[in-house]
Amino acid sequence: MTGTANKTVRTATLEIAYEEHGPAGGPPVLLLHGFPYSVQSYEQVAPALAEAGCRVIVPHLRGHGPTRFLDPATPRSGEQAALGADVRDLMDALSIPSAVLAGYDWGGRGACVAAALWPGRVRGLVSITGYNIQDIAAAVQPGPAEQEWRWWYQYYFHTPRGVAGLTQNRREIARLLWRLWSPAWSFTDAQFDDSAAAFDNPDWVQVVVQSYRHRFGQAPGDPALQSIEAALAAQPPIAIPTVVLHGAEDGVSPVAGSERLTRFNGRVRREVVPVAGHNLPQETPEPVVRAVLELL
Repeated sequence: MTGTANKTVRTATLEIAYEEHGPAGGPPVLLLHGFPYSVQSYEQVAPALAEAGCRVIVPHLRGHGPTRFLDPATPRSGEQAALGADVRDLMDALSIPSAVLAGYDWGGRGACVAAALWPGRVRGLVSITGYNIQDIAAAVQPGPAEQEWRWWYQYYFHTPRGVAGLTQNRREIARLLWRLWSPAWSFTDAQFDDSAAAFDNPDWVQVVVQSYRHRFGQAPGDPALQSIEAALAAQPPIAIPTVVLHGAEDGVSPVAGSERLTRFNGRVRREVVPVAGHNLPQETPEPVVRAVLELL
């Protein structure tokens, strides 16, 4: 993204690279991207929020872009506990007591984990596609055939062939997922290339594969995160003020999946965004900007 400072900060586990916009004294907002995307998803959202006076932090998630693990022995985990802990640890490292969190896909999962387990740290939540905390115990139960078809890539990554394919063809796979998940979005080659550079991170394949295997109970988690995963197994409710956004044309997470808001027991509003697909912040940034400002 242009006009931002490229910065890094260390947590106990990572050196997290992030983009920062806006005044240092503004209300903090963390914008969290998904897979297979990058901080470029917020190329229009972040400047708009900065213009409104917010301090906007857009981190590269673990395994993406310039973010790096500090210790070669740390498991390259992409499990939900890791994503949530990274949000909390980033806020600690930046001395941010509380913030509005907005995210989709992996980023939405990390935001939901933080909101559920550490609600005092989250002023408000913009969760794209709804309650994103995984019910791993129930993952062995098959879904409707149409949804199983949408998750082909997850099953592919469970196989040695899939790991080799992701390693060799990471850009081709990512571009295909972009097309399938956002059928109405005519993204440019430049937009894709700007994000695809984040997939060259040396840990990207390992983190991605572990993430998709762990959510089906097919890979062990990081032992250091076991207590967080145990808390998430209870499917904890989210009590903070929340706006749920869902793209009407989302090709991986159909709109019906966010209709029931039973896991949100605080103030919650749901909005279906016409035409938008899975990468909603980059496709239609305005609803994300409005939702964050509403929560502030």
